[in-house]
Amino acid sequence: MSKKKAFVLRIDTVKMEAMEKWAADEFRSTNGQIEWILDQALRKSGRWKP
Repeated sequence: MSKKKAFVLRIDTVKMEAMEKWAADEFRSTNGQIEWILDQALRKSGRWKP
């Protein structure tokens, strides 16, 4: 199992509300949604291959 590192994220309130709605629509936690988005962006850019 991979280790997780906690960090503070500063995000615009409107963006955070949109992220929370998107997460709810996909039945994910907000944290899970952010991780999923980052995962997709890293794969698409070729910067991460699991």
